[in-house]
Amino acid sequence: MIKVVRIHETGGPEVLRWETIGLDPPGAGEVRVRHTAVGLNFIDTYKRSGLYPMPLPAVLGEEAAGVIEEIGPGVTGLASGDRVAYATTAGTGAYSEKRNVKASALVKLPDTIDDRTAAAVLLKGLTAHYLIEIGRLEETKKTIVVHAAAGGVGLLLSQWAKHYGATVIGTAGSEAKADIAKGHGCDHVILYRHEKVDERARAITNGVGVDVVFDSIGKDTFQESLDALRRRGLFVSFGQSSGPIKAFEPRLLAQKGSLFFTRPTLHDYAVGDELQQRANELFDAITKGILKIRVKHTYALRDAETAHRDLEARKTTGSTLLLP
Repeated sequence: MIKVVRIHETGGPEVLRWETIGLDPPGAGEVRVRHTAVGLNFIDTYKRSGLYPMPLPAVLGEEAAGVIEEIGPGVTGLASGDRVAYATTAGTGAYSEKRNVKASALVKLPDTIDDRTAAAVLLKGLTAHYLIEIGRLEETKKTIVVHAAAGGVGLLLSQWAKHYGATVIGTAGSEAKADIAKGHGCDHVILYRHEKVDERARAITNGVGVDVVFDSIGKDTFQESLDALRRRGLFVSFGQSSGPIKAFEPRLLAQKGSLFFTRPTLHDYAVGDELQQRANELFDAITKGILKIRVKHTYALRDAETAHRDLEARKTTGSTLLLP
């Protein structure tokens, strides 16, 4: 028997329940992982609320690190005692003391990366990695806007983009978060509660607009984000913490300057060998000091309800962990 955080209905944080359930032996192609740290991510709140529907009851959680305890039939390349981590490619179920995971969803952890760092960074770091690729930030020096720059993905994306020579304009909701963003790669920070993002971005770029906007907020920032872009600029929507973007006519992109729009997910950027390759590059960037990992908040796994309330109230910065 193991302890898990499970939901039987969708809704607010109050639907999260601390429960005891059974756990079968790992099946073919699976391993059993004992979790040492679990990552908290906004996608968890989307699934809890019903914004992203899934069968119920369900154990939440997309990301964790731990130690392999048992190997199922047909698994090669992994052994009991290996330190591993996984992100969203494993499916939900990380809010648990232990679980069975597809071996193909796991990445091995190098000795230079501890479990808490891995659980705090893997999903957000892999996301930042593919966003760098989508924005082609390695190819040319660009000017970008990173919304929620003091958040988990925002801090990593800003640092990585700065490493590649980008001019990084972050957005934040307070002076305190602005200071954090400035310490993690942002050249400029827009306080979105007091300033219009598009007006400041155009002022910074002498009226031209920015090359790319990376937006994890959604509904509240969509229009200003489009207006901040230069002609043929790229809007990358990778989250919706304020709610989904309302339906719009494709001609809007033409009217705003022949803009490009994409809504990527990690599932399509971590296929097969890509997963370990991206993870290795992420771990290498951490080891070399390109990325500073900020684990500012930890909660006991059983206190996931409190963690969700704090995350949605924007009381957290950087990465947050749930500890079994």
